[in-house]
Formats: sequence, C-alpha cells, structure tokens
Amino acid sequence: MRKIFFFLLLLFSFKSYSQQDSATHLQISVITCAPGNDLYSIFGHTAIRIIDSTNHTDLFYNYGTFDFSDPDFYSKFVRGKLNYFLNIDNANDFFASYLQEGRTIYEQILHLTNQQKQTIQQYLINNLSGNNKYYKYDFLFDNCTTRARDVLTKNTGFTSNWQLVAQGTTFRNMLYQYLDSAGACWSKLGIDILLGIKIDVPVTMEQSTFLPDYFMHSVDSFNTKNIFVADRKKYEASIPATEKDNHQPLIIFSFLAVIVVALANIKHKVIQTIFRYYAIFIVFVTGLLGCLLLFMWFGTDHKSCAANYNLLWALPTNIIACFLVNKKTNYAKNYFLIGLVISGLTVVFWFLLPQQFNVALFPFVFSNMFCYKALWQNIKTKMQVQQL
Repeated sequence: MRKIFFFLLLLFSFKSYSQQDSATHLQISVITCAPGNDLYSIFGHTAIRIIDSTNHTDLFYNYGTFDFSDPDFYSKFVRGKLNYFLNIDNANDFFASYLQEGRTIYEQILHLTNQQKQTIQQYLINNLSGNNKYYKYDFLFDNCTTRARDVLTKNTGFTSNWQLVAQGTTFRNMLYQYLDSAGACWSKLGIDILLGIKIDVPVTMEQSTFLPDYFMHSVDSFNTKNIFVADRKKYEASIPATEKDNHQPLIIFSFLAVIVVALANIKHKVIQTIFRYYAIFIVFVTGLLGCLLLFMWFGTDHKSCAANYNLLWALPTNIIACFLVNKKTNYAKNYFLIGLVISGLTVVFWFLLPQQFNVALFPFVFSNMFCYKALWQNIKTKMQVQQL
C-alpha cells in the first residue's frame, strides 16, 4: 500500500512539474496596432500573442474577425446581429498585414506566473472551440480590445486602475480624437448622426479601455512596480501622410445655408417656385433619414443608436408630410408651422441639449427653418385665396 502511495505521489509530482516546466516556454504579449487611414482601421487593433518555444508556434489571437462571405452579412451588420469570432493568425501573416498598411505594432511582453500563462493559453483555446468563439460585437462595450482586456482581467490580477482620460470625457470625445487625427470629417458626421445620447455619457476607468491605445496605456499603468510588463517592443512602420481637412462639412453646409436664406428672401415667382421644390426635397430627405434613425433605435441591437436627439430635426413624419405640400388644409398648414417651431427651438437650445450634435449640422438645421416657413406660408396663402 505504501509503495502505491509513493508511486501516485511521484506520478502527480512529475505531472505538476511537467506542466510548470511546459509553461516556462510560453511568452504572452498584448499586441496593439496603430490606427490606419481607412474607417475600419482608424481606431487601431488589439490582439494577444503567445509564443510557445517548446512546440515552435507563434500565434496571434484576434477577436476582431467576422465572416464577410456570410450571405446575410449586410443584413446582420445593419441590424447589429453580426457575430464576430476569435481567430488565430501566424506571426508572419500578422506582421506582414499590418506593417504593409503602414501601421506600427507595439508589443507588451507580460511578466506572468507559469500558472497564469497556462490558464490564459487554455482560456483562449477553449474560446476557439465550437460556439465559444462567437460573440455579438458591440463597438463600445464588446469588441476586440475589451475581449483582450477581459482575458487579462479573468486570468491575472490585471485591473483598469488608472484614470486615462480627464474627468467627464465621453465616448464621443474619445472617438473624435481619432476621427479628427485621421481627417475623417465625413465619417465623423455620419457617426454623430447615427449614434445617440449613450455615447455622450462620461466613461469609467474600465470603459476608457475600449480603444486599443488606451488599453495599452492601462496595461502600462498597471505596471507601477514593474511586475506586469517584462519588456516592450516596437515594430516601426511609416503610415503615408494624407491631407486632412476637418472643416469640409461645416463649410459646405454653411455655404448652402447662405444660399437657402438668400433664395428664401427673393420675392420672384420663379425663384420662389424653385425654392419650394428644394424645401419639399429637404422635407423628404430629413423624413427618410428620420425613419432610418428610428429603425436603428428600435429595429436593431445597436445600443449606441438609441435615444437619438437628431430626431428633433430629422422628423420621421416628414416622409409623409412632403406629400401634404399641395393640401389646402389646416392640418397641412399646422404641420409645417410645428416643423418650423421645432427647428427653431433645436437651433436655440443646440448647445444645451444632452446630446452633442455635429457642428456642421447647425447651419443645415438653421436653413431648414426657412424651408418649413416657405411651405407653411405657401399653404396659408392658398387657403386665404380659396376663402376669397
């Protein structure tokens, strides 16, 4: 009996030793890829690298993968139901892909215990199997960076314990930093229209790490006693310089507003007819846009599209109202008067609303007041003539 006991003790000791010895050949790193010029790459990328010198593997675990060949790709993407998944890339392919795009790669080699290395490796392997690899992507709260952050949070002592941004900084403020840096003024306008009040909420310390650069800084901040990051490497790439003009939308909409106001005040029959058709067009377009915003709010799983105050100027009911412009009724007349009032109040309280609007939209909404006014006065005049 004693021999059996010592045999089992020796067996388990050998097994434990083998596992610990195996783990010493693992090197785990946080990989941060610099932003690129295209919209999909503007905010950077995060991956986890595991080098296994025993098995001679060098793998990058990437949570930012999706299946573009899915026949319902566009439908799922628009409705917020597209599954992203964990994938692995070999080192040569990963470096070639990002460095050729001119995107510098930063590596933080982590100082971990053998047990932590094994746990992280097994955690990622488990995430690769079956349905474990899939997750519903959310740009702000569940993306390739937050997934990598959660790997460290769940399997090491890592926490986001440092204030990386000023108090009161919102998600929108953080996105602006990258959009402005890339000169993506039209993408910024689109984001400001589609995303609602939820991205104007101040971020917590943990939430601020939803972007790759900030997660990288958070890992460094956790290293105050030099016990978490063993080494750092930088794989340099030069991104081509591009001309950046962040004022194009503001300039264009301001120029348009000047023309609209000028036309609205020219008392010439032909000019007034042309302006009325323009006003009908604007009512239709804003109505169409309002329907899209409503769909993004209630018809999709995109949490950031909820409670969108852009619906104050992009009235969904305009899609119907544009067909009322020739109706000589109080209903039609009052509708455009209400549209005028709402647009006016939106302009007056523009900077007091809880949602931050894109500044380029201000002259556009201001000029729309003249469109509502023209349609209201046109119906009012026709009704007065009819009564005579």
